[in-house]
Amino acid sequence: MLRQRVITAIVLLLVLASVLASPWQQAWPVFLAVVSGLAVWEWLRMTSRPMPVIGWVGGAAVILGLIWQGMLWQGAVKEPVGLSASQGSQTLFLLSVALSSAVWLMLVPMKLKHADVHSAAGLPVWGLFAPVCLYATWGALVVWMDQGGIWLVISILALVWIADIFAYFGGKRWGRNKLAPAISPGKTREGALVGLNGVIVWMLVTSQIPGSYAEQVLELYGWFLLILIAALLGAVSIMGDLFESLLKRQVGIKDSSNLLPGHGGVFDRIDAVVAVVPLAYLITSPSLFQ
Repeated sequence: MLRQRVITAIVLLLVLASVLASPWQQAWPVFLAVVSGLAVWEWLRMTSRPMPVIGWVGGAAVILGLIWQGMLWQGAVKEPVGLSASQGSQTLFLLSVALSSAVWLMLVPMKLKHADVHSAAGLPVWGLFAPVCLYATWGALVVWMDQGGIWLVISILALVWIADIFAYFGGKRWGRNKLAPAISPGKTREGALVGLNGVIVWMLVTSQIPGSYAEQVLELYGWFLLILIAALLGAVSIMGDLFESLLKRQVGIKDSSNLLPGHGGVFDRIDAVVAVVPLAYLITSPSLFQ
């Protein structure tokens, strides 16, 4: 199993490196579109299990729609008659960012608090959230890459990775009290606290590095709010992981799919990313709807 995980991880890193190094302008948006579509397919497989065709149709529609959207934003295709990219697709993207952020901040915590791992009631409704959330995530990462480059994107994704890694090892070392035993028995409150502190340290350190996400936050809000925002994003990262774990518990599966040998599915790998990215984008866009 370990050998399989390592091989898969190496392949994924090579694919990502190839995308980032590609001279083709559409490489990054298309790559993210495929990743988003596969995650939507897995998400919908869990929330509409009696009708698997919904997952296939939803995933394919997201891939094709996002590829077209990326080409539209970068001028590779003509805008439809009567639709301005700035007034149409951009507005739709910004609305998806706001809606995703609101759901992760208000509805997901309530779902986790009152979680029933033995009931699949309400899952189809959560399936409707999948394309909205993945669209917001895709758009934010595309815009960040276009405006700030690789370092800006990596600086925010690293926040998610640090929250996960620090929480895991912190829980191994000091974990005593379960965070959400019915949803994810391996997670502890102590581990979560270590993860949050890891994110805060990362944001404090990278705020001094030009072009980072934390630098933007610091310029907008100052040191005190930087720390609070870091803690908030760290907490949302943990919620993203717990949310997907709850979906899997409710439908009785271990992984969202077996697309990535040794790692499970695409959604398993980006569950925290799709929770953090829309909110992180909203935070650094205070004039979003002015």
